[in-house]
Amino acid sequence: MNWLLLAVYVVFAVAAVLTLWRIVIGPSILDRAVASDVLLTEVMCILGAEMAINHHTRSLPVLLIIAAVGVFGSISIARFVARRDNEQQ
Repeated sequence: MNWLLLAVYVVFAVAAVLTLWRIVIGPSILDRAVASDVLLTEVMCILGAEMAINHHTRSLPVLLIIAAVGVFGSISIARFVARRDNEQQ
């Protein structure tokens, strides 16, 4: 295994554990939503770094699907929170 790829995996693994911790203890749904967006971004960065280091583009469709899921998930949560706030007023 390439030493650079190993270093990338270690750095992002630490970041992913910290992000998962925020998802678990996040006091509000918005904290959890932001943490899940960060986690998806970390996965995208890992895939992008792996593609750049190994000089291939086989993971590009997966990268695009993860990006779409992240965007639609954020929009859904924002609409849910906005609707909930309007009902409470």
